Amino acid sequence: MGNSLSCCVSPNASPKLGRRTGSAEPDYESEVYEAAAGDAVAVAPAPAAVEPAELDFGGGEGHHLQHISDREMPEDLALESNPSDHPRASTIFLSKSQTDVREKRKSNHLNHVSPGQLTKKYSSCSTIFLDDSTVSQPNLRTTIKCVTLAIYYHIKNRDADRSLDIFDERSHPLTREKVPEEYFKHDPEHKFIYRFVRTLFSAAQLTAECAIVTLVYLERLLTYAEIDICPTNWKRIVLGAILLASKVWDDQAVWNVDYCQILKDITVEDMNEMERHFLELLQFNINVPASVYAKYYFDLRSLADDNNLNFLFTPLSKERAQNLECIMKQSQDQQEKPMKYIQDHLIGLWRQERACRGSRKSSATVPHTCLDL
Repeated sequence: MGNSLSCCVSPNASPKLGRRTGSAEPDYESEVYEAAAGDAVAVAPAPAAVEPAELDFGGGEGHHLQHISDREMPEDLALESNPSDHPRASTIFLSKSQTDVREKRKSNHLNHVSPGQLTKKYSSCSTIFLDDSTVSQPNLRTTIKCVTLAIYYHIKNRDADRSLDIFDERSHPLTREKVPEEYFKHDPEHKFIYRFVRTLFSAAQLTAECAIVTLVYLERLLTYAEIDICPTNWKRIVLGAILLASKVWDDQAVWNVDYCQILKDITVEDMNEMERHFLELLQFNINVPASVYAKYYFDLRSLADDNNLNFLFTPLSKERAQNLECIMKQSQDQQEKPMKYIQDHLIGLWRQERACRGSRKSSATVPHTCLDL
Protein backbone atom coordinates (compact mmCIF):
# COMPACT_ATOMS: atom_id res chain seq x y z
CA MET A 1 0.00 0.00 0.00
CA GLY A 2 1.25 3.46 -0.83
CA ASN A 3 4.09 2.02 -2.90
CA SER A 4 5.21 4.91 -5.04
CA LEU A 5 7.07 2.59 -7.39
CA SER A 6 4.50 -0.06 -8.09
CA CYS A 7 1.19 1.79 -8.05
CA CYS A 8 1.89 5.49 -8.36
CA VAL A 9 4.24 6.07 -11.28
CA SER A 10 2.62 3.99 -13.98
CA PRO A 11 1.38 6.20 -16.84
CA ASN A 12 -1.51 3.85 -17.49
CA ALA A 13 -4.81 3.90 -15.66
CA SER A 14 -5.52 1.43 -12.91
CA PRO A 15 -7.55 -1.69 -13.72
CA LYS A 16 -10.50 -0.28 -11.78
CA LEU A 17 -10.82 2.89 -13.82
CA GLY A 18 -9.80 1.03 -16.93
CA ARG A 19 -13.15 -0.76 -16.89
CA ARG A 20 -14.91 2.46 -17.88
CA THR A 21 -15.11 2.83 -21.61
CA GLY A 22 -17.08 5.07 -23.91
CA SER A 23 -17.05 8.76 -24.62
CA ALA A 24 -14.48 11.23 -23.39
CA GLU A 25 -14.11 11.75 -19.65
CA PRO A 26 -16.20 14.47 -18.03
CA ASP A 27 -14.37 17.51 -16.72
CA TYR A 28 -14.28 16.72 -13.01
CA GLU A 29 -11.83 19.50 -12.24
CA SER A 30 -14.25 22.28 -13.12
CA GLU A 31 -16.89 20.63 -10.93
CA VAL A 32 -14.50 20.29 -8.01
CA TYR A 33 -13.41 23.92 -8.17
CA GLU A 34 -16.69 25.77 -8.42
CA ALA A 35 -16.81 29.03 -6.51
CA ALA A 36 -17.28 28.63 -2.79
CA ALA A 37 -18.25 32.23 -2.16
CA GLY A 38 -21.52 32.83 -0.35
CA ASP A 39 -22.87 33.58 3.09
CA ALA A 40 -19.82 32.11 4.78
CA VAL A 41 -18.63 33.36 8.13
CA ALA A 42 -15.23 35.03 8.05
CA VAL A 43 -12.55 33.56 10.23
CA ALA A 44 -8.99 34.53 11.04
CA PRO A 45 -6.40 33.45 8.47
CA ALA A 46 -4.54 30.29 9.27
CA PRO A 47 -1.11 30.79 10.87
CA ALA A 48 2.06 29.75 9.15
CA ALA A 49 2.14 26.00 8.75
CA VAL A 50 4.81 23.92 10.38
CA GLU A 51 6.85 21.52 8.32
CA PRO A 52 6.33 17.96 9.60
CA ALA A 53 9.39 16.25 10.93
CA GLU A 54 10.94 13.77 8.57
CA LEU A 55 11.19 10.26 9.86
CA ASP A 56 14.58 8.62 9.49
CA PHE A 57 14.24 5.15 8.04
CA GLY A 58 17.91 4.90 7.27
CA GLY A 59 19.20 1.39 7.45
CA GLY A 60 22.00 0.65 9.83
CA GLU A 61 23.36 -2.38 11.52
CA GLY A 62 21.01 -3.56 14.23
CA HIS A 63 18.21 -1.24 13.06
CA HIS A 64 15.00 -2.44 14.67
CA LEU A 65 11.72 -1.87 12.82
CA GLN A 66 8.79 -1.76 15.22
CA HIS A 67 6.03 -4.25 14.47
CA ILE A 68 2.76 -2.72 13.24
CA SER A 69 0.80 -4.28 16.12
CA ASP A 70 2.92 -2.24 18.52
CA ARG A 71 2.09 0.97 16.65
CA GLU A 72 -1.67 0.56 16.41
CA MET A 73 -2.31 2.18 19.80
CA PRO A 74 0.12 5.00 20.70
CA GLU A 75 0.87 4.88 24.41
CA ASP A 76 0.89 8.65 24.87
CA LEU A 77 -2.72 9.02 23.75
CA ALA A 78 -5.59 8.17 26.09
CA LEU A 79 -8.33 5.90 24.83
CA GLU A 80 -10.93 8.57 25.42
CA SER A 81 -9.22 10.85 22.88
CA ASN A 82 -8.99 8.17 20.22
CA PRO A 83 -12.47 7.48 18.84
CA SER A 84 -10.88 6.05 15.69
CA ASP A 85 -9.16 3.37 17.78
CA HIS A 86 -11.55 2.52 20.59
CA PRO A 87 -15.23 1.62 20.12
CA ARG A 88 -16.35 3.19 23.42
CA ALA A 89 -14.80 6.61 22.75
CA SER A 90 -17.24 9.20 21.41
CA THR A 91 -16.71 10.34 17.84
CA ILE A 92 -15.35 13.86 17.49
CA PHE A 93 -17.72 14.96 14.73
CA LEU A 94 -20.82 14.06 16.75
CA SER A 95 -19.55 16.04 19.75
CA LYS A 96 -18.80 19.08 17.59
CA SER A 97 -22.24 18.96 15.98
CA GLN A 98 -24.12 18.94 19.28
CA THR A 99 -23.46 22.64 19.89
CA ASP A 100 -25.26 23.63 16.70
CA VAL A 101 -28.05 21.09 17.29
CA ARG A 102 -28.74 22.45 20.78
CA GLU A 103 -28.74 26.04 19.55
CA LYS A 104 -31.12 25.15 16.75
CA ARG A 105 -33.51 23.40 19.12
CA LYS A 106 -33.33 26.26 21.60
CA SER A 107 -34.04 28.80 18.88
CA ASN A 108 -37.01 26.82 17.61
CA HIS A 109 -38.38 26.55 21.14
CA LEU A 110 -38.00 30.29 21.90
CA ASN A 111 -39.48 31.32 18.56
CA HIS A 112 -42.26 28.72 18.81
CA VAL A 113 -41.27 27.21 15.51
CA SER A 114 -43.40 24.21 14.65
CA PRO A 115 -41.50 21.10 13.55
CA GLY A 116 -43.95 20.86 10.67
CA GLN A 117 -45.39 17.73 9.23
CA LEU A 118 -43.63 14.60 10.42
CA THR A 119 -42.10 12.87 7.42
CA LYS A 120 -40.40 10.02 9.23
CA LYS A 121 -42.36 6.79 9.18
CA TYR A 122 -42.56 4.48 12.17
CA SER A 123 -43.18 0.76 12.27
CA SER A 124 -46.39 -0.72 13.63
CA CYS A 125 -47.69 -4.19 14.42
CA SER A 126 -48.78 -4.71 10.82
CA THR A 127 -46.05 -2.84 8.90
CA ILE A 128 -42.29 -2.60 9.30
CA PHE A 129 -40.51 0.35 7.70
CA LEU A 130 -36.86 -0.02 6.74
CA ASP A 131 -34.48 2.16 4.77
CA ASP A 132 -32.09 0.96 2.11
CA SER A 133 -28.96 1.44 4.24
CA THR A 134 -27.39 -1.16 6.51
CA VAL A 135 -24.08 -1.28 8.35
CA SER A 136 -22.74 -3.82 5.85
CA GLN A 137 -24.25 -2.12 2.78
CA PRO A 138 -24.71 1.62 3.40
CA ASN A 139 -26.47 3.86 0.92
CA LEU A 140 -23.75 5.68 -1.04
CA ARG A 141 -25.47 9.03 -1.57
CA THR A 142 -26.74 9.36 2.00
CA THR A 143 -23.44 8.20 3.48
CA ILE A 144 -21.45 10.78 1.50
CA LYS A 145 -23.88 13.48 2.65
CA CYS A 146 -23.42 12.46 6.28
CA VAL A 147 -19.62 12.19 6.04
CA THR A 148 -19.33 15.62 4.40
CA LEU A 149 -21.64 17.06 7.05
CA ALA A 150 -19.29 15.65 9.71
CA ILE A 151 -16.35 17.32 7.92
CA TYR A 152 -18.34 20.56 7.80
CA TYR A 153 -18.81 20.53 11.58
CA HIS A 154 -15.12 19.73 12.05
CA ILE A 155 -14.22 22.88 10.12
CA LYS A 156 -16.90 25.12 11.58
CA ASN A 157 -16.33 24.21 15.24
CA ARG A 158 -12.56 23.73 15.15
CA ASP A 159 -10.52 24.75 18.19
CA ALA A 160 -7.73 26.52 16.31
CA ASP A 161 -6.02 26.69 12.91
CA ARG A 162 -3.12 24.31 13.52
CA SER A 163 -1.89 22.85 10.25
CA LEU A 164 1.06 21.30 8.45
CA ASP A 165 2.66 22.54 5.27
CA ILE A 166 2.07 19.31 3.37
CA PHE A 167 -1.71 19.83 3.66
CA ASP A 168 -1.71 23.60 3.10
CA GLU A 169 -3.32 24.36 -0.26
CA ARG A 170 -1.48 27.66 -0.49
CA SER A 171 1.86 25.82 -0.52
CA HIS A 172 0.61 22.80 -2.50
CA PRO A 173 -2.27 24.03 -4.69
CA LEU A 174 -4.57 21.54 -6.36
CA THR A 175 -5.08 23.83 -9.36
CA ARG A 176 -2.86 26.06 -11.46
CA GLU A 177 -5.43 28.80 -11.39
CA LYS A 178 -4.81 31.57 -8.91
CA VAL A 179 -7.01 31.06 -5.85
CA PRO A 180 -7.92 34.38 -4.19
CA GLU A 181 -6.70 34.82 -0.63
CA GLU A 182 -10.25 35.63 0.42
CA TYR A 183 -11.17 32.00 -0.35
CA PHE A 184 -9.06 30.77 2.58
CA LYS A 185 -10.70 33.16 5.06
CA HIS A 186 -14.18 31.63 4.89
CA ASP A 187 -15.44 28.25 6.01
CA PRO A 188 -16.71 26.17 3.09
CA GLU A 189 -20.40 25.40 2.96
CA HIS A 190 -21.63 21.85 3.34
CA LYS A 191 -22.84 21.66 -0.25
CA PHE A 192 -19.37 22.62 -1.52
CA ILE A 193 -17.68 19.91 0.57
CA TYR A 194 -20.28 17.40 -0.62
CA ARG A 195 -19.69 18.34 -4.27
CA PHE A 196 -15.92 17.89 -3.89
CA VAL A 197 -16.18 14.45 -2.21
CA ARG A 198 -19.00 13.25 -4.47
CA THR A 199 -16.96 14.08 -7.56
CA LEU A 200 -13.98 12.05 -6.31
CA PHE A 201 -16.15 9.08 -5.34
CA SER A 202 -18.02 9.14 -8.63
CA ALA A 203 -14.89 9.38 -10.76
CA ALA A 204 -12.98 6.74 -8.79
CA GLN A 205 -16.03 4.45 -8.38
CA LEU A 206 -15.60 4.21 -4.61
CA THR A 207 -18.08 2.63 -2.19
CA ALA A 208 -20.02 3.93 0.79
CA GLU A 209 -17.92 1.83 3.15
CA CYS A 210 -14.87 3.68 1.86
CA ALA A 211 -16.51 6.98 2.85
CA ILE A 212 -16.90 5.80 6.46
CA VAL A 213 -13.29 4.61 6.60
CA THR A 214 -12.26 8.00 5.16
CA LEU A 215 -13.87 9.73 8.14
CA VAL A 216 -12.13 7.32 10.55
CA TYR A 217 -8.73 8.15 9.05
CA LEU A 218 -9.50 11.88 9.06
CA GLU A 219 -10.29 11.93 12.78
CA ARG A 220 -7.31 9.68 13.50
CA LEU A 221 -5.04 12.15 11.70
CA LEU A 222 -6.44 15.13 13.60
CA THR A 223 -5.91 13.31 16.89
CA TYR A 224 -2.46 11.83 16.25
CA ALA A 225 -0.94 14.88 14.51
CA GLU A 226 -2.74 17.38 16.80
CA ILE A 227 -3.87 19.57 13.91
CA ASP A 228 -7.17 21.16 12.86
CA ILE A 229 -9.02 20.93 9.58
CA CYS A 230 -9.61 24.46 8.30
CA PRO A 231 -10.24 26.35 5.02
CA THR A 232 -6.57 26.18 4.00
CA ASN A 233 -6.09 22.41 4.35
CA TRP A 234 -9.45 20.63 4.24
CA LYS A 235 -9.25 19.61 0.58
CA ARG A 236 -5.83 17.98 0.84
CA ILE A 237 -6.65 16.26 4.14
CA VAL A 238 -9.87 14.85 2.70
CA LEU A 239 -8.07 13.83 -0.50
CA GLY A 240 -5.35 12.05 1.49
CA ALA A 241 -7.91 10.23 3.63
CA ILE A 242 -9.87 9.11 0.54
CA LEU A 243 -6.67 7.98 -1.16
CA LEU A 244 -5.64 5.86 1.82
CA ALA A 245 -9.13 4.48 2.52
CA SER A 246 -9.58 3.37 -1.08
CA LYS A 247 -6.31 1.44 -0.99
CA VAL A 248 -7.07 -0.22 2.34
CA TRP A 249 -10.73 -1.04 1.70
CA ASP A 250 -10.89 -1.80 -2.01
CA ASP A 251 -9.15 -4.92 -3.31
CA GLN A 252 -8.75 -3.23 -6.71
CA ALA A 253 -7.62 0.16 -5.52
CA VAL A 254 -7.36 3.34 -7.56
CA TRP A 255 -3.79 4.36 -8.27
CA ASN A 256 -2.38 7.78 -7.44
CA VAL A 257 -1.98 8.56 -11.12
CA ASP A 258 -5.76 8.16 -11.55
CA TYR A 259 -6.44 10.93 -9.04
CA CYS A 260 -4.13 13.08 -11.13
CA GLN A 261 -6.49 12.51 -14.05
CA ILE A 262 -9.41 13.68 -11.90
CA LEU A 263 -7.54 16.70 -10.49
CA LYS A 264 -5.56 17.46 -13.62
CA ASP A 265 -3.16 20.02 -12.12
CA ILE A 266 -1.81 17.86 -9.30
CA THR A 267 1.33 15.77 -9.87
CA VAL A 268 1.99 12.15 -8.97
CA GLU A 269 5.00 13.23 -6.92
CA ASP A 270 2.79 15.50 -4.81
CA MET A 271 0.27 12.69 -4.29
CA ASN A 272 3.04 10.28 -3.25
CA GLU A 273 4.53 12.78 -0.80
CA MET A 274 1.15 13.56 0.75
CA GLU A 275 0.35 9.85 1.10
CA ARG A 276 3.71 9.18 2.74
CA HIS A 277 3.26 12.00 5.26
CA PHE A 278 -0.32 10.88 5.96
CA LEU A 279 0.89 7.36 6.80
CA GLU A 280 3.73 8.64 8.95
CA LEU A 281 1.40 10.92 10.91
CA LEU A 282 -0.94 7.96 11.46
CA GLN A 283 2.10 6.02 12.68
CA PHE A 284 1.13 3.48 9.98
CA ASN A 285 -1.96 2.56 11.99
CA ILE A 286 -4.43 1.80 9.21
CA ASN A 287 -6.40 -0.81 11.14
CA VAL A 288 -10.14 -0.14 11.46
CA PRO A 289 -11.82 -2.67 13.80
CA ALA A 290 -15.35 -3.75 12.98
CA SER A 291 -16.61 -2.24 16.26
CA VAL A 292 -15.11 1.16 15.39
CA TYR A 293 -16.57 1.02 11.87
CA ALA A 294 -20.03 0.20 13.27
CA LYS A 295 -19.78 3.02 15.81
CA TYR A 296 -19.03 5.56 13.07
CA TYR A 297 -21.87 4.22 10.93
CA PHE A 298 -24.49 4.60 13.67
CA ASP A 299 -23.11 7.97 14.79
CA LEU A 300 -23.46 9.17 11.20
CA ARG A 301 -27.08 8.05 11.29
CA SER A 302 -27.56 10.03 14.51
CA LEU A 303 -25.99 13.04 12.82
CA ALA A 304 -28.43 12.64 9.94
CA ASP A 305 -31.40 12.55 12.32
CA ASP A 306 -30.19 15.66 14.16
CA ASN A 307 -29.89 17.57 10.87
CA ASN A 308 -33.07 16.28 9.21
CA LEU A 309 -31.21 14.17 6.66
CA ASN A 310 -33.78 11.43 6.78
CA PHE A 311 -33.23 8.10 5.12
CA LEU A 312 -35.83 6.84 2.65
CA PHE A 313 -38.08 4.42 4.54
CA THR A 314 -40.20 1.85 2.69
CA PRO A 315 -42.41 -0.98 3.93
CA LEU A 316 -40.66 -4.31 4.36
CA SER A 317 -41.75 -6.63 1.56
CA LYS A 318 -41.55 -10.40 1.46
CA GLU A 319 -38.76 -10.35 -1.13
CA ARG A 320 -36.66 -7.93 0.87
CA ALA A 321 -37.20 -9.92 4.06
CA GLN A 322 -35.85 -12.99 2.28
CA ASN A 323 -32.85 -11.01 1.03
CA LEU A 324 -32.11 -9.74 4.54
CA GLU A 325 -32.36 -13.30 5.85
CA CYS A 326 -29.84 -14.47 3.25
CA ILE A 327 -27.48 -11.62 4.13
CA MET A 328 -27.74 -12.45 7.84
CA LYS A 329 -27.07 -16.14 7.16
CA GLN A 330 -24.00 -15.27 5.11
CA SER A 331 -22.76 -13.03 7.91
CA GLN A 332 -23.27 -15.80 10.46
CA ASP A 333 -21.43 -18.27 8.23
CA GLN A 334 -18.51 -15.87 8.00
CA GLN A 335 -18.42 -15.54 11.79
CA GLU A 336 -18.62 -19.32 12.29
CA LYS A 337 -15.76 -20.11 9.92
CA PRO A 338 -12.93 -19.38 12.39
CA MET A 339 -14.63 -21.42 15.15
CA LYS A 340 -15.31 -24.30 12.77
CA TYR A 341 -11.68 -24.27 11.69
CA ILE A 342 -10.57 -24.47 15.33
CA GLN A 343 -13.00 -27.31 16.06
CA ASP A 344 -11.89 -29.29 13.01
CA HIS A 345 -8.26 -28.74 13.95
CA LEU A 346 -8.82 -29.96 17.54
CA ILE A 347 -10.77 -33.00 16.31
CA GLY A 348 -7.92 -33.82 13.94
CA LEU A 349 -5.38 -33.60 16.74
CA TRP A 350 -7.56 -35.79 18.98
CA ARG A 351 -7.90 -38.47 16.27
CA GLN A 352 -4.18 -38.35 15.62
CA GLU A 353 -3.49 -38.83 19.32
CA ARG A 354 -5.92 -41.76 19.49
CA ALA A 355 -4.18 -43.39 16.53
CA CYS A 356 -0.80 -43.03 18.22
CA ARG A 357 -2.15 -44.56 21.40
CA GLY A 358 -3.57 -47.47 19.41
CA SER A 359 -0.20 -48.17 17.85
CA ARG A 360 1.46 -48.09 21.26
CA LYS A 361 -1.15 -50.51 22.66
CA SER A 362 -0.45 -53.15 20.03
CA SER A 363 3.30 -53.08 20.65
CA ALA A 364 3.33 -52.68 24.44
CA THR A 365 3.59 -55.63 26.86
CA VAL A 366 1.68 -53.96 29.70
CA PRO A 367 -2.01 -54.81 30.22
CA HIS A 368 -4.55 -53.08 27.97
CA THR A 369 -6.28 -51.39 30.89
CA CYS A 370 -3.12 -49.54 31.86
CA LEU A 371 -3.02 -47.67 28.55
CA ASP A 372 -6.73 -46.96 28.36
CA LEU A 373 -6.95 -43.40 29.60
